[in-house]
Amino acid sequence: MTGKDVESAALSLSPRARARLAARLLESLEKPRGKGILDLWADEAERRYKAYKQGHMTAIPAEEVFREARAKLR
Repeated sequence: MTGKDVESAALSLSPRARARLAARLLESLEKPRGKGILDLWADEAERRYKAYKQGHMTAIPAEEVFREARAKLR
């Protein structure tokens, strides 16, 4: 199976299955001494929170975020 075959197969998965696969692939790229994916997400969350507190970005109500996410998973 070629890389193109793997890519095609992966893209035919459901959004949820692709997200799971993407997370597993990202985890497999972590270096033992580097930051893990959870640390990187924590850094990103902190960056976004600071930007929000400084008025550089606005918040979106959770209900709206979840409604949009559910619609994309259908």
